[in-house]
Amino acid sequence: MKLYDAIPAERPVTPLLDTLDTPAALRAMTTSQLLQVADELRAYLLYSVGHSGGHFGAGLGVVELTVALHHALETPHDRLVWDVGHQAYPHKILTGRREAMPSIRQYGGLAAFPRRAESPYDTFGVGHSSTSISAALGMALASATRGDRRRVCAVIGDGALTAGMAFEALVHAGHLDANMLVVLNDNEMSISENVGGIASYLAGILASKPYLTFREEGKRVLSRLPGALELARRTEEHMKGMVSPATLFEEMGFHYIGPLDGHDLPALIQTLRNLRDLDGPQFLHVKTRKGRGFLPAEADPIGYHAITKLEKNGDAPTGKPIEPAKKKLPKYCNVFGEWLCDMAAVDERLIGITPAMREGSDLIRFSKEYPTRYYDVAIAEQHAVTLAAGMACEAMKPVVAIYSTFLQRGYDQLIHDVAVQGLDVTFAIDRAGLVGEDGPTHHGSMDLSYLRCIPGMVIMAPADEAECRAMLSAAYHYPGPAAVRYPRGSGPGVEVPANLEPLEIGKAETRRRGNGIALLAFGSLNGPATQVAESLDATHLNMRSVKPLDREAVLKAAAEHELLVTLEENVVAGGAGSGINELLAAEGVQVAVLNLGLPDAFVEHGKPAELLTECGLDAAGIEAAIRARLG
Repeated sequence: MKLYDAIPAERPVTPLLDTLDTPAALRAMTTSQLLQVADELRAYLLYSVGHSGGHFGAGLGVVELTVALHHALETPHDRLVWDVGHQAYPHKILTGRREAMPSIRQYGGLAAFPRRAESPYDTFGVGHSSTSISAALGMALASATRGDRRRVCAVIGDGALTAGMAFEALVHAGHLDANMLVVLNDNEMSISENVGGIASYLAGILASKPYLTFREEGKRVLSRLPGALELARRTEEHMKGMVSPATLFEEMGFHYIGPLDGHDLPALIQTLRNLRDLDGPQFLHVKTRKGRGFLPAEADPIGYHAITKLEKNGDAPTGKPIEPAKKKLPKYCNVFGEWLCDMAAVDERLIGITPAMREGSDLIRFSKEYPTRYYDVAIAEQHAVTLAAGMACEAMKPVVAIYSTFLQRGYDQLIHDVAVQGLDVTFAIDRAGLVGEDGPTHHGSMDLSYLRCIPGMVIMAPADEAECRAMLSAAYHYPGPAAVRYPRGSGPGVEVPANLEPLEIGKAETRRRGNGIALLAFGSLNGPATQVAESLDATHLNMRSVKPLDREAVLKAAAEHELLVTLEENVVAGGAGSGINELLAAEGVQVAVLNLGLPDAFVEHGKPAELLTECGLDAAGIEAAIRARLG
């Protein structure tokens, strides 16, 4: 295998890879040819991601595994289901999308994850983790019902295996004795270091005090007996077998094979050939290295989970990241991370919780300064919410840092375990609105709608960084469930105060007074609202609070204006604008209202500015919609 310490500046020479428009040709190749394909695939992956940016380390780690799977399986007739999709770039390259790879995650280009509409080889659309085994089991059972002879394989990482859904599917598959193969790609990483991964499980057991005590005491006693050394060795091996992954998965009903070197292509090919025709649930455990073949990524798998486009010399990447601007504005997640540490310093009851998003939610500093008050629960959003509920029952002050799209997975827990009991849990909801290149599975398009209907819930959306900090303090001091939802990336650049003064909940801010039209803007859309208000001589209200609404401000705006325009980076259906409509209807107020927000459709991937323009939520689109309404 060729090793790289920089992204190739020019497109690598890939003669064998260039002949592969579908994986079928792989099945006629010799082992030496397949090894060459793997080398070429890794080189091209480095080159293409350098041009496009995107998920990086996971794909490099599964190059050999991807080649072996497509060689052993008759895809797309045989079903290959990738979990999450961070590792699916080599799969896309081998399945007819090689030359389109530089467009990945860009507006109008390839999707960041496997997508059914994009290719028949993408058997299941993914984006959230830990779904592959359930989906593959469904496919296997459907094939069996129809009498089809079709192999089904799910590829799941050890990070994704920390989610309860994956184990629910494993238990069900074993119970049904389903004909399917589960491949565990064990690289001891998710995006951050794993919590509760298979390697951690096994290492933890074998290094535990009870196990070590048993081993040493057993050896001491057995050493006095004839033939004791051999008996002691066998006893220790038996103890290891009792707690090994083999025992764990075989107890679930799977035939376990492994662990196997996931970069040993000949061994992978032979093993998969042996497994593909076996009946019943099979489990292949392979060990890989995230970022394999690119030395910087091997050394820093967290930093190279994904990369941005690289600096270019003409059309070719130089291998160096694009230099940031001289003054780098803090991101909203940075505002949250600083606030969390500052609040923790004055209130020892504060607990920080994240479902495997320490880096993304900017909990790095908090995790180091307050390690006994920091909990990464792994990819287990449901558990994160109910864990917080349990802490709140004991007079602690849990703060759950979670992405909008991932909170969807803990919705029942949010209602049943937190809201029904009126528990004091603060939700810092990151990536609200359109997040960009990761597309519809990651957009935070619906949180205002699904949160607003929950009784007792407080919901706020900041217009800038200073408001974000003040809202977090307000939510923290509110004695019940409260959420602050903020977008990905940087805000307008407002200076953030050092104090922890809370903002008044349910109180709007009048930013401009005008005539005829009132813009009632929530969160991020206060930016374009400022421009539109100037252009149309309109009143501009920064609503701040989605629930409760500022009743007085809404009724005053309705009495003084001919048209109210609600603006939100959330679906219109059931969103903040719907809340305005409900308030007016309840008060018997008749006034023209125009609700502007995200459409009743799943918005595709692209840069956020491009997507906002497409949705008519930039300044020009908002003004055009208002002028059209006015005739």
